[in-house]
Amino acid sequence: MTSRGSLAELAGLFLRLGITAFGGPAAHIGMMRDEVVERRGWLTDTEFLDLLAATHLIPGPNSTEMAIHVGYKRGGLPGLLVAGSCFILPPFLIVVGIAWAYVRYGDTPQVGWLMYGVSPVIIAIVAQALWKLGRSAVKGPATALIGMLSIGLALAGFNELALLALAGIVMLVTRLGHPGILTATLIALSAGGTVLAQTTSAVDVPVTLTRLTLFFLKVGSILFGSGYVLLAFLRADLTDRWGWLTDQQLIDAVTVGQVTPGPVFTTATFIGYLLGGWIGATLATIGIFAPGFLFVAVSQPLIPKLRASAITGALLDGVVVASLGLMAAVTWHLARSAIVDVPTLGLAVVASVILLTLRPNSAWLVLSGAVVGWILQGGI
Repeated sequence: MTSRGSLAELAGLFLRLGITAFGGPAAHIGMMRDEVVERRGWLTDTEFLDLLAATHLIPGPNSTEMAIHVGYKRGGLPGLLVAGSCFILPPFLIVVGIAWAYVRYGDTPQVGWLMYGVSPVIIAIVAQALWKLGRSAVKGPATALIGMLSIGLALAGFNELALLALAGIVMLVTRLGHPGILTATLIALSAGGTVLAQTTSAVDVPVTLTRLTLFFLKVGSILFGSGYVLLAFLRADLTDRWGWLTDQQLIDAVTVGQVTPGPVFTTATFIGYLLGGWIGATLATIGIFAPGFLFVAVSQPLIPKLRASAITGALLDGVVVASLGLMAAVTWHLARSAIVDVPTLGLAVVASVILLTLRPNSAWLVLSGAVVGWILQGGI
C-alpha cells in the first residue's frame, strides 16, 4: 500500500527537479539517477537502467517518462500520477509566463547568461551519470562493442528505433549463436528504414481547441527522439500544412522548451498559449504528455518478466547499452554547444571534480552555474 510519506517524497523531489532540471532529457536522467540511486537508494543501477531502456521503447518524452516510471516503482499508480505531474507542473507555469510576455511584448526574454553557466555544469552531471550507468550496463566485450557502435551510429544520424532494435537483436544473436537471425533482421531493418517522402499542400484549417488538443495527443502518441525531431513534426503541420505558426514563432517555441527547466516537450505549452491562451496551453500540455502516463502504466509491469527470460533478457541488455549510446551521442552534441570558451571549459572541469569528490546535490551545482553565468555575462 502506498504511504502518504512516499507520495510526499515523490512530490517534493519531482517539483524540485521540475524547477532545476535544465539541459534536456540526458541531463534530467542524470539528475534523477543521482537522486533515486545514489542519494535515496530507491532503485539499483540495474533497475534504473531497465527503466531507462523501457522509456526508449515507447513514444513520448524520455525524461518525463523516466519520472513517471520512478513514481510508479516507488508509489504505484498514485506515485505515477504524482511524480509525472509534479515534474511537468513547474516548467508548465514557467513557460506559460514566458509565452504571456512573448505575446505581450513580442520577444523572448534574454536567457543567454543563464545557459552560459548552466550548460557546462549539465555536461559534467550527464558525463558522471553515463560513467556510473555504463559500469553497470557493460557486462562484457559484447555489450561494450554494442555500446560503442551505438554511439557511432547515433552520431551518424541512424534512426533511434532501428538502432535500439538492432542492438537488442545483435545481443540476442551473440548469446544464442544464430547468425542467420541476424542476417534476416538486418535485411528487415534496412527495408523498414526506407521512408517515402510525401509532399503536402497547404490547406486552410482554422485553429480550434479541439484540433489543437488532438494534434498534440497524436504527437505525444507517436513521437520518438529529441526536441529536434519534435521540431520536424511541428513544422510539417503547424507551419507548412495549416499555417498556424510562422517559422520564427516555431523556432522561438522550441527554444523556450529547451532553455527552460523540465521537459523539452513544454514547447507544446508555448504553442498552445500562442494559439489558444491559457486554455490552449493547458490542453496542448495535457495532449502531448498524457500518452506517456498510459504507456508507462502498461509497460512497467512487464519489465521483470522480460528480464527473467533468457531471450528477452538478452534483448533488454542490448537495448540498455544502446540507450546509453544514444544518451552519449546527445551529450556530445550538447557539449559542443555548451563548452565554447575557456570559462565554460573551466566550469565543466570544476563541476566534474566537485561531483567526483564531494558528491553534492546536483541541483546546487546547477544553481551555482547559473550564478557564475550571470556574473561572467555582465550581471555584475
